[in-house]
Amino acid sequence: MAFMAVLESDLRALSAEARRRYPAVKDGAEHAILKLRSLSNPSEIAHNEDILRIFLMACDVRTVKLSIIGLSCLQKLISHDAVSPSSLKEILSTLKDHAEMVDEGVQLKTLQTISIIFQSRLLPENEDTMAQALGICLRLLENSRSFDSVRNTAAATFRQAVALIFDRVVLAESLPAGKYGFGSQLSRTSSVTGDVNRSINLSDSFYHESVFGGSPSKRETLTETGKLGLRLLEDLTSLAAGGSAIWLRANILQRAFALDILEFVLSNYVAVFRTLLPYEQILRRKICSLLMTSLRTNTELEGEAGEPSFRRLVLRSVAHIIRLYSSSLVTECEVFLSMLLKVTFLDLPLWHRILVLEILRGFCVEAWTLRILFQNFDMHPKNTNVVEGMVKALARVVSNLQVQETSEESLAAVAGMFSSKAKGVEWSLDNDASNAAVLVASEAHAITLAVEGLLGVVFTVATLTDEAMDIGELESPRCDNDAPVNWTGKTAVLCYSMVDSLWLTILDALSLVLSRSQGEAIVLEILKGYQAFTQACGILRAVEPLNSFLASLCKFTINFPVETEKKSLLQSPGSKRSELLVDQRDSIVLTPKNVQALRTLFNIAHRLHNVLGPSWVLVLETLAALDRAIHSPHATTQEVSTLVPKFTRESSSQYSDFNILSSLNSQLFESSALMNISAVRSLLSALCQLSHQCMSSTSSGLAPASQKIGSISFSVERMISILVNNVHRVEPFWDQVVGHFLELADHSNPHLRNMALDALDRSISAVLDSDQFLDNKQFNLHKTSQEIESSTSELRSLECSVISALKVLYFSTQSVDVRVGSLKILLHVLERHGEKLHFSWPNILEMLRSVADAPEKDLVTLGFQNLQVIMNDGLSTIPADCLHVCVDVTGTYSAQKTELNISLTAIGLLWTMTDFIAKGLNKSSEEKETGILGAGSVVKPIDSEKMEEQALRVSKDIRDHATYLYDVDCEKLLFSVFSLLQNLGADERPEVRNSAVRTLFQTLGTHGQKLTKGMWENCLWNYIFPTLERASHMAATSSKDERQGKELGTRGGKAVHMLIHHSRNTVQKQWDETLVLVLGGIARILRLFFPFLKSLDQFWSGWELLLHFVENSYLNGSKEVALAAINCLQTTVISHSSKGNMPMSYLISVIDIYELILEKPPSYSSNAATKVKQEVLHGLGELYVQAQGMFNAEMYTRLIAIINIAVKQAMLINDNFELEFGNVPPVLRTILEIIPLLRPTEHISSMWLILLREFLQYLPGEDSHLQSEDDKMDHPRSTNLVPDSPKYEAPNGTASVSPDKVTSSGTGSIAAVNASIPSYIFAEKLVPVLVDLFLQAPVVEKYIIYPEIIQSLGRCMTTRRDNPDSALWRLAVEAFNRILIDYVSKLIYTGPDSSFGKPARTRIWKEIADVYEIFLVGYCGRALPSNSLSALVLEADESLEMSMLKVLGDTVLKLPIDAPTDILLRLVSTLDRCASRTCSLPVETVELMPSHCSRFSLTCLQKLFSLSSCSNEADWNLTRSEVSKISITMLMNRCEYILSRFQTDENELGEHPLPKARLEEIIYVLQELARLVIHHDTASSLHLHPYLRSGLAEEKEKPPGRPHLFVLLPSFSELVLSRELRIRELVVALLRLVSKELSLEKLSLTNGKNASR
Repeated sequence: MAFMAVLESDLRALSAEARRRYPAVKDGAEHAILKLRSLSNPSEIAHNEDILRIFLMACDVRTVKLSIIGLSCLQKLISHDAVSPSSLKEILSTLKDHAEMVDEGVQLKTLQTISIIFQSRLLPENEDTMAQALGICLRLLENSRSFDSVRNTAAATFRQAVALIFDRVVLAESLPAGKYGFGSQLSRTSSVTGDVNRSINLSDSFYHESVFGGSPSKRETLTETGKLGLRLLEDLTSLAAGGSAIWLRANILQRAFALDILEFVLSNYVAVFRTLLPYEQILRRKICSLLMTSLRTNTELEGEAGEPSFRRLVLRSVAHIIRLYSSSLVTECEVFLSMLLKVTFLDLPLWHRILVLEILRGFCVEAWTLRILFQNFDMHPKNTNVVEGMVKALARVVSNLQVQETSEESLAAVAGMFSSKAKGVEWSLDNDASNAAVLVASEAHAITLAVEGLLGVVFTVATLTDEAMDIGELESPRCDNDAPVNWTGKTAVLCYSMVDSLWLTILDALSLVLSRSQGEAIVLEILKGYQAFTQACGILRAVEPLNSFLASLCKFTINFPVETEKKSLLQSPGSKRSELLVDQRDSIVLTPKNVQALRTLFNIAHRLHNVLGPSWVLVLETLAALDRAIHSPHATTQEVSTLVPKFTRESSSQYSDFNILSSLNSQLFESSALMNISAVRSLLSALCQLSHQCMSSTSSGLAPASQKIGSISFSVERMISILVNNVHRVEPFWDQVVGHFLELADHSNPHLRNMALDALDRSISAVLDSDQFLDNKQFNLHKTSQEIESSTSELRSLECSVISALKVLYFSTQSVDVRVGSLKILLHVLERHGEKLHFSWPNILEMLRSVADAPEKDLVTLGFQNLQVIMNDGLSTIPADCLHVCVDVTGTYSAQKTELNISLTAIGLLWTMTDFIAKGLNKSSEEKETGILGAGSVVKPIDSEKMEEQALRVSKDIRDHATYLYDVDCEKLLFSVFSLLQNLGADERPEVRNSAVRTLFQTLGTHGQKLTKGMWENCLWNYIFPTLERASHMAATSSKDERQGKELGTRGGKAVHMLIHHSRNTVQKQWDETLVLVLGGIARILRLFFPFLKSLDQFWSGWELLLHFVENSYLNGSKEVALAAINCLQTTVISHSSKGNMPMSYLISVIDIYELILEKPPSYSSNAATKVKQEVLHGLGELYVQAQGMFNAEMYTRLIAIINIAVKQAMLINDNFELEFGNVPPVLRTILEIIPLLRPTEHISSMWLILLREFLQYLPGEDSHLQSEDDKMDHPRSTNLVPDSPKYEAPNGTASVSPDKVTSSGTGSIAAVNASIPSYIFAEKLVPVLVDLFLQAPVVEKYIIYPEIIQSLGRCMTTRRDNPDSALWRLAVEAFNRILIDYVSKLIYTGPDSSFGKPARTRIWKEIADVYEIFLVGYCGRALPSNSLSALVLEADESLEMSMLKVLGDTVLKLPIDAPTDILLRLVSTLDRCASRTCSLPVETVELMPSHCSRFSLTCLQKLFSLSSCSNEADWNLTRSEVSKISITMLMNRCEYILSRFQTDENELGEHPLPKARLEEIIYVLQELARLVIHHDTASSLHLHPYLRSGLAEEKEKPPGRPHLFVLLPSFSELVLSRELRIRELVVALLRLVSKELSLEKLSLTNGKNASR
């Protein structure tokens, strides 16, 4: 055990210390150690006195070291309860002896031991031992030889002993445990508010019970412990009075110490004095008498009683008695309070008055103390009004500032004290009062205490008021109770009495200090007091104090320039607040005090908004001035003086305070949502009052206009803010707000009128934006029908009252500006909240109807903008019974003549209406289908994706509007719209009627699928056809005179008119435009609904009427109308023919009309007729494309015949068009465009021949001088003949189509074309078209027409001689190549068609050979006459010739074709004849031949070499073999002829050089002969010696060789002697090849020698 070990250690130390001089102590210590080892715990030690005895023995030696060791060990034994109580007397005796020792350590150990005794179980219980123990402390305390530390320790030990004694008294007398008072004066917090709150928090339940529940029962008998405490209290009282203590046996003791102990006991053991009668008697008789004597100031105080410290203790004791015992010591406390208040009047030292003020301040900041005092004295008729006296006394101290010379310095010091306190630094008073600075500080301290005391009273009143609210005696200012009630609660009555008796004194004092103070802390504290007291007055409904405090506070809010103080003042309801007038131009400076005062005012208004009532005017006047200051460019904020601590301010900008104040200003009115209705009305009334005052001042000119308008603007803005924040309950005060706005709108000042209109706009928008106007269907689900009816009625009333304000505003004024403003407001309402309106539509529509008749353009424009919003966005919210009114109003705007654009846009709105009505038609149509509304069927949408999507969209929307439109007669409503549109279609303004026509037909087209048969018949015979007839009649009968446009102004005295396009410069042309729109609309209707309409009765009659109109429009109308009429028919037929919805009768009727148009000439110009015919031809082409399945052979033949008629007529009318303009006439161009569309379908494939033959006739035909094909075929051909023999001359070509030819190909006749130079422009365009068609034709028809196509192309190619500049022959060459390549390719890859015999194919090859023979021999490679061909064109023509040779040589003759041998012979012969051009000419002529001719001849020679060679045996075939045999023979003949001709010419020329062309030719021949390698089959056809032929036959297994050189060997031998070196070299090379071919190569010398040997 640690205690036992420590004790043993102490014994060893004691033994060691006493071993030399005190052996007895040493032996005793050692014996105690042995004894201690036999003990195990402190209780055993307590029963064995040996251990205690050795320590007492050590103390008896009375040496410092041994005494300290002994006392320390005694303390340990006592602390661990190891000492028996019977040993207490002996211990106290030892301690008494040690107290007389002069050693400081021993004395401190002695006091420490006594303290431990009092805290242990050895605490003395009888009077003797207790007196002995306390006496030791008192002797050490009063001993003059004691050290300061000893005296201080003795005082603390004695205080502790007293506390322990009275704690035992409380315990012994069964009193409530704990201390219920304050051991000393309350420490201050950083603010008076904090002091008040802390005083409330420190009070406990016992105290409240004793204070509020009455005095507890008294007891006269005491326990022994109680008697002990009573003896101690009597001695302490005697010592405090300067006497002696009998029981404590103390004669001399400082009175201050005794009084301090008494103050401690009085403040901490209240229950002892209030419960035990002996104690109370001592308090009443002795202690109070003592204190009264000490408080007297009428005699000179001497000695200790005159010291400030003693006076402070006396005052503190008095304060405790007043604070804690005033209920039982009423008379004594009244005396005490009177004496304290008297001190404040007497001329006593300043420190004395400060002490008293501290006490009074303490009473004021303690709410429970002040309450008891006021209840016991001020509210008791027989007692003195002590609280009122205290407040007046404190106010008197403050009022001395007005007479003091150093008031400014004192105020600065007061501000500093408040600032220090706010920072947590407590200010204290020095005793040296002689210094002037200390004197000022003391005076400031006194003022500070007075101000804090007054503020304490204020906060106490506020605290008690809040308490009364908490317990239900007072109603909160935020409650909904409008009228004040008579307060009956105890606390409420107390608060009201305190306010009534104290407010004026407090207000005067605080306003004085506030007016002269600039420090932040003091200003904040006083303003807090203002706020707290004003709020308490508001809660208590104390009107006069409330208004007075508000008026006083408002004076500190804004500093105005001096000039404004001279202006007339209007007194406020509080009689202390005058209206503040300031012009915006004046400079306004807000000091920190002003800013804080404004914040305080905002706080008060927030808290008391329900109870201010008429007092709102005071607040609003100040807030209006603040609003002007915030928006003034001259307003600034000001920092406090450097002599006073500055406020903590934001450094971002000087306007930070303005921003905060502006925010607070707005929040005040936003909080009106928390006010009750009567309070809101009061606030609005105050705003109206302020605005009315400014309005009258503005009219009379008594005040600056800008200032008053600013105040009115403030009032209006705040009224709007209140409205916005109270929209949930706006109806009770809506009329009040709007009424004031209407008054402003009627003011003469335009700025005020605009302000009123803007305010009304914002107010209406705010109300309509509230939750009341949301869709409440979901909320009505859980309501009864009665509740729904009630809420609907309320909503109806509110909505009508809101919207009716606009109607009243519009009709109550004649000002155009105001009316415009009302319409703008209505526009804003409809744009933002139109969907929320339900009950006010009649008023709105009636107002808009009247606007349409207004003469002012601005009004009409705005009214129509409103209507646009309704029609575009609000139709779904308009009641069903108002839809017809909406239609009528829209019609009114459509018919008005003020603004054209409005009429046009209004017509568009009628379309919007039909879209909306159509949703109801869908519902109605569904009912009709099910038989609900009668027979009839609904138009089904045609098979169109667009219509399907539209139907799906409408069916989706219909679910949302089916219920709404269920009771609406949609059919009647729709026909009313149609009727309006029909009437507008006859308007004299073309723009209006055109727009109406468009809209009528577009709406029918959009929603026609929803109309029943009956409705459609109504539309056809009452709207559609009548509209067509009327427009046609007006177009036929209207004036044709030119009209001038709208007059724009004058220039040079002459009127300037708007230019009108020539197509619209007459009334008739304008009606033509309308008629075109009608036809377009009918076309759209027929395109969409023809399948349905054809099932209607009498529809055929309507169709005939339309056909008759088309015919009449072509014959007698304008081009524009005729085109529109044709397009109407065309659109209908095209749309429905492909889908099988067009009956044959309708189709034939359309073809009849087209034929009639193409046959008959119209009444207008030929150019216009041409365009009409072009349109008809396009229509025929599209008609056939879409209706192919409906065309049989007969109809197709008729179609081709109709087009043929158009071609012939075009040629008759435009016979010289090609020559004059150099291009195809428009009609023929259109025919060329539609020919590709006329491809016969599979079921009429035989029509291909008719189609192709019909147009082949328009290509050039044969002339009479041309030889027939039979003659050419029978004429003998020989390769030895000169190519340019007349027998092979190509024909000169043909002229354009002859009249006889045209006449023979169809009906009618055309005139002969008298042109010396034929033109083939139409044929040029026709050739590619026909070739494309031919290539697309079926195989059977293609084989039949092949020869005719080739013949026609051949004739076109032969036009080159007569027209080399024409493109016809070029196009024919390209087309011929295409056809030939196509034919050969299909022949190669698919083989010959078995359905056609060899004769048919032979005829085709015969025609091909004829074309090649005639064109290549007669027209290619020749110098044809041309004056206009450029080098590029000539090059292109040469390239075209080469391409034809390439097709022949590389495609036709090299592929395995099925051409007969004679055809192959003719084709190869053609190449040979073309290759003979250069060599067959005389030398003199060759030089004159163009270069392209020699190149052509050389190319043909090249093709012969190519056809004869064998470069790849893999491509070798039978046809190839046959062609090579033919070509090798011709090639050898041609080469032999060239070689011999060269030799002859060279001999004849002698030394003269040969022509370049001839040299190039022979060089080429020699080179190609060297390169030529022929097949064995080809070699078999060579004319060789039989010996060589047999040798070649034996070498068939060898690769192809050059046996052809054997044929030309004689010629080579003759050319060896040629003068041309190049020729000789080539001949030598050929001879070597011959030697090689004969295996006669030259042997080497070595081989020769070996052979000779």
